[in-house]
Amino acid sequence: MEDRPLADLFEPATRERWLGLVEGVLKGADFEKRLVSKTADGIRIEPLYDAAEAPAQPTRAPGPWRVAQRVDHPDAAAAGAQALADLEGGADALTLVFAGARAARGYGLTATSVEDLDTALKGVMLPLIGLRLDAGARGQEAAALVKALAEHRGDALADLDLDLGIDPIGTLAAAGTLGAVWDEVAPTLAATLTDFDAAGFRGRALLADGRPYHEAGASEAAELAAILATAVAYLRALEAGGHDLGRARDAIAVLLVADADEFLTVAKFRAMRRLWARVEAACGLDPKPLRLHAETAWRNMTRRDPFVNILRATMASFSAGIGGADSVTALPYTQALGLPDGFARRVARNSQIVLIEESSLAKVSDPAAGAGGFEALTAELTDAAWDAFQTIEREGGIVASLSLGKLQGRIDEMRQTRARNVATRREALTGATEFPFLAEKPVAVLDVAPVAAPGGAGFGAGEAVACEALPSSRLAEPYEALRDASDAYLLKTGRRPTVFLANLGPLAAFNTRATFAANAFAAGGIEAVGDGGFADAPSLAEAFASSGAPLACICSSDKIYEEQALAAAEALAATRGATIYLAGKPADLVEPLKAAGVHAFLHAGCDLQALLTEALTRATRT
Repeated sequence: MEDRPLADLFEPATRERWLGLVEGVLKGADFEKRLVSKTADGIRIEPLYDAAEAPAQPTRAPGPWRVAQRVDHPDAAAAGAQALADLEGGADALTLVFAGARAARGYGLTATSVEDLDTALKGVMLPLIGLRLDAGARGQEAAALVKALAEHRGDALADLDLDLGIDPIGTLAAAGTLGAVWDEVAPTLAATLTDFDAAGFRGRALLADGRPYHEAGASEAAELAAILATAVAYLRALEAGGHDLGRARDAIAVLLVADADEFLTVAKFRAMRRLWARVEAACGLDPKPLRLHAETAWRNMTRRDPFVNILRATMASFSAGIGGADSVTALPYTQALGLPDGFARRVARNSQIVLIEESSLAKVSDPAAGAGGFEALTAELTDAAWDAFQTIEREGGIVASLSLGKLQGRIDEMRQTRARNVATRREALTGATEFPFLAEKPVAVLDVAPVAAPGGAGFGAGEAVACEALPSSRLAEPYEALRDASDAYLLKTGRRPTVFLANLGPLAAFNTRATFAANAFAAGGIEAVGDGGFADAPSLAEAFASSGAPLACICSSDKIYEEQALAAAEALAATRGATIYLAGKPADLVEPLKAAGVHAFLHAGCDLQALLTEALTRATRT
């Protein structure tokens, strides 16, 4: 018998064959609308890519990324216990988040002396871990504390894997102000690096941080462009302050936000390394791995059904890791609710440990190399970010762009678009806008009161630079406000606002739309009541009257709508002056249904946030 490879027995798979099969499934539907999507920057994402040639891709230094944990308890001793527990549990890097920094979210380490910092890092052997400071406007003060602590302990700065995290431009973007004009701040950065280098420091002094832009709603290209413009501004400041370009380059690190969009996050991290390589080439420097930190997205976290945050953070950590991050800080799943407890912190670090130790994701330096989708997206994102960076440069650089409000204006447009996408559920947030769970139980956070931001400190004492501060918000906040209002009504009355599901016909006819409606109303804290279908309008109206619900939503198939929807709407509207909705939007019946008493149509793509806001008001008025 002839020995033939299995693949030879089948017709070769080609793009043409695939397109033929797709056309059969689409049955005339538009290919572009159904199968092609676009990023916030307008970059096309095709449904299928061919294998690609893998261009030279800068990567991190060999080895796994560091698992970094936040140290953000206001009490130094408690913070020290956090740090030791994390390191003993498998983390190998710490991020010291100081009170007053935006990333502290109202908490943060309140260390103001070497003794405080020594307590917060008691038992931690600094030469064995990675350490990054996150102190906002107090960056230089925090750096001085760490330097003094190293001297106190006899640790050589040259032996520490240390990122000072000083970022005045990020502070300007987040807070809208600096302690002095940029021309006065820039020389202090060079002087700080000179002082540290004289003590043997070889780490990174400055951080180009993408969080202020990401939290304000920036697209991937806009975030990359702002980071690159910031890093270039620091590069110029250090060179002007007497440092050669090689040392200046080595003194700058980058922090990118990782979110749950795997393709875009991987491409964004790969693009950042390519962009920095362009800057190195323009400076005449031999390429060197950029220190690239990652933190999971605050923007995508939810206070409702917070366990879903574990999935989001794990996907973000996965994407950042295979995208080439040097360290990943995963926000604990309860971060938006308060100060995370030990369990939430353990989950945050263990998710990464599984990815590294059990899934071996760090064994390959660039897993996305040669994959058509990743290569195409990386290349297009790199070009889009470079164009956006050049726009910032034409405006006079990142400080000038912020001072003039140019960058804020562009990001504001993206934020409004993103907000519309969330309102219409085009951008879904599981647990908040999709599959909400009204019976969720509260989760534990530490019983620690928020702390006030310390006064003083900053980047100078002269005439301040002022600009419009970029907002920091989570996408789920509007829906969470509706859920909070529902909880308040429940506490006051003993029951939630309710909507009666006015199901017409048999289960097969109404089930899909009834399930859709129940989930949609639950996103606003409105509980669906009633089950089963009704054969006619009188029985439907009678059941609605018995339910006591102030709202009703008619649910069924288009065929039954044609036969019974008008009569059902009239019967329901006559019952206690109720507010009537209809799941779907049958084009030929919209106006007649409105005339019959239907207030609004609940359908895919509608402004659900606006609909729920009004529905909740109607359901809770007395």
